Amino acid sequence: MTLKRPLRKEIKGNKLDFLDKINPGIHLIHPYEPGKSVSDVVKKYQLEKIIKLSSNENTRGPSSKVVRTIKNFNDWHVYPDGDGQALKKKIATIENIEPDKIVLGNGSNEVLELLGQTFLSPQVETIFSAHAFAVYKLISQARGSFYHEIPTLNWGHDLESFLKKINDKTRLIFIANPNNPTGTYSSHDEIIKFLRKVPAHVMVVIDLAYYEYVTVKDYIRPIEIIKNFPNVVITKSFSKIYGLSNLRIGYGLGTKELIEILNRIRQPFNVNGLAQAAAATAITDRSHIEESIKNNIEGRNYLYQALTDLNIEFIPSQGNFVCIETKTNGSNVFNALLKEGVIVRSLDLYSMPKHIRVSIGSGYENRFFINKLRKVISTN
Repeated sequence: MTLKRPLRKEIKGNKLDFLDKINPGIHLIHPYEPGKSVSDVVKKYQLEKIIKLSSNENTRGPSSKVVRTIKNFNDWHVYPDGDGQALKKKIATIENIEPDKIVLGNGSNEVLELLGQTFLSPQVETIFSAHAFAVYKLISQARGSFYHEIPTLNWGHDLESFLKKINDKTRLIFIANPNNPTGTYSSHDEIIKFLRKVPAHVMVVIDLAYYEYVTVKDYIRPIEIIKNFPNVVITKSFSKIYGLSNLRIGYGLGTKELIEILNRIRQPFNVNGLAQAAAATAITDRSHIEESIKNNIEGRNYLYQALTDLNIEFIPSQGNFVCIETKTNGSNVFNALLKEGVIVRSLDLYSMPKHIRVSIGSGYENRFFINKLRKVISTN
């Protein structure tokens, strides 16, 4: 006998009443929009050549040592180490911190989610910058927390204005450093000055997803901050310079006491064994890291010069991406570039309707992008 699903009109009351009972704030969420995939663009525009410069990935991919680790991985039938001890020991050595001050996440995004789950509710508040990583707002909204979105100062974090919004209800402050999508950064001294004025009941989350790409001398010294400010959590990612975006792995650094709390609510086996093995190899491969940094500097300098020659304004960046002002509708430029085979990032979601963000790619990809941008700008 084949069972038929009841028609909507046969449902008692013809209402999905349970949807009225979801947590406060979720109704307001605009789902995170990832960058366009190559397959989507190929399918829509029937193009033979596509370059993807929308998600700030390392165009070099993972190192050859990581590829060998992946090929030799053979523990498919067993659960991963639920505490990730081998990887945490590697991270501890690199970071000069104790393993029990490290929590692993399914991407650094999961660490941000764990912090939201730990500290946020409809009764408390968060603070972050305008034009900052969209996930901060999503985490706040999902838990019904009121958030303060602070206007930027020269596209960077206005930390003095952050301080003015702190009150007894403030629980989390998010600081992306460098910031995504603007590429701006806050110096070590600026962060220290700010942290000294933050009350002890407020957790400050410093998101260092692009940490390795930064070249300025006055940049943040994270372990010094962790050791001096117990109300700070630092997050890092293996998705960017290490080229492991698809494996989804990152980590957080904080006090032993806080990490123990996060581990209470962290899902068992949240980071798979393959990701742990690949990350343990990636974090010690200095040659790949240094070559990726070199390529990023060269690519960034090329884009700066090419954009200057085209009289196109941009925000100087300390990440592996550049935020470009189109002086017109950024979505139109984004769509025009799609038709030319270039995937970049539209920034409407970040309240930057005249900007696009382009990841720094290989030499060929950067030149391809500039050639297509020149064509698109001339027709818009």
